[in-house]
Amino acid sequence: MSGWMERYTSKSGKKLRRIHAWNGWVVAALAVSGIVLFLPALRGATAPIRVALKQGHIWAGVASIVLLLLYLPFLGKHVKQLRAKPAQAGNLTIVLLLLVGWSVSGVVLWLERSVPPAWTSAALLAHDALTWVGVPYAIFHSATRSRWVRERRAAERAAAGDDAEAERSYLRYDGSRRRLLKAGIVAAFAVVFGPVAYRLWKRLDAQGGVAVEEIEAAPPANGQELLTPAPDSSPPIGGGAEGSFRIYTVTSIPRFDSAAWSFRIHGLVEEPISWDWPAFAKLARKVQVSDFHCVTGWSVYHATWEGIPLKELLAAAGVKPNARYVKFYSGDGVYTDALSLEQAEMDDVMVAALIDGKPIPEDLGGPVRLIVPRMYAYKSVKWLESIEIIDRDHIGYWQERGYEVDAWVPGANRA
Repeated sequence: MSGWMERYTSKSGKKLRRIHAWNGWVVAALAVSGIVLFLPALRGATAPIRVALKQGHIWAGVASIVLLLLYLPFLGKHVKQLRAKPAQAGNLTIVLLLLVGWSVSGVVLWLERSVPPAWTSAALLAHDALTWVGVPYAIFHSATRSRWVRERRAAERAAAGDDAEAERSYLRYDGSRRRLLKAGIVAAFAVVFGPVAYRLWKRLDAQGGVAVEEIEAAPPANGQELLTPAPDSSPPIGGGAEGSFRIYTVTSIPRFDSAAWSFRIHGLVEEPISWDWPAFAKLARKVQVSDFHCVTGWSVYHATWEGIPLKELLAAAGVKPNARYVKFYSGDGVYTDALSLEQAEMDDVMVAALIDGKPIPEDLGGPVRLIVPRMYAYKSVKWLESIEIIDRDHIGYWQERGYEVDAWVPGANRA
């Protein structure tokens, strides 16, 4: 596409060059911001600006769509110009497929609060796959068509002069050098992005269509063997979780020590209660099947959770009349969140200790985590160690950084 534009000197050609240049900068902004948003290791570091970064990524996506629409009137003439240039025509096809794919999947993710979670799961998988293919391709495309490369090529050809043998020698050398440069770039990105691409490939369902990954539960931590699963948990009555958990945390993952672990309910209650691990592991538990949705677009479907309904724990402690909210503390010492008392007493809100008949791994928030199926996952506090009943609202970790207080999943029954 670039070579054609250099020779196309009409007014429309100049407009097309500007669109091409602006689109390059926009794609670069999308790539950088998207990768920063994707990498779990950067969630804590970018927490104060994460919501603003996400909004910036969205607006860059809108700009890319606008530029794509501005290009459409030139498409027919452009295709005609490239009929005799199969390499450039192929490049145009790849670029357009990437841009359209990014645009469609990005719009679905943008509308995450208005579309079914299954749509956002598929869109996120497509968006990720396009990114790990498209970003290396964009860098490769830019490097092989940069001004420096073109100027060097022109100068060397000029130096060859009219000597036919010198020209042929140069062309052989230039072709070998370009192949070597391309091979080097491809090899570099294979090393950098290969592991990521491999993990993404593993997540694809063998039948296609849905991202699937069997939950790889780590061996139970010392003490978790006290959790004997109920008959309905193993094998799981939901058939086992379908989907892929993305491991997000704003701090380092706390490690479970059964000898030091404790769990308590306190605040505006008639009788504060605390348990050590052996006592907590003996509490009567119930089993439920529910979906788990993250606000970033991914979902895990019909997981079988086993634990204690939160409303039963609240009833055991005796909530005082002036209580209004339930505040949750994570074992990482940083993360907190809250539900209204009415939300906390929904039937499917659970303090869970097992998933699909296995102890919840530390990476997934074990040994104990909150599960709020009808709200996005940032309300389901991981490494739960303390519940406080309070008389006023509490703004949690992500709400302080721009997330909504009421994180209802689209279509969820709020009754």
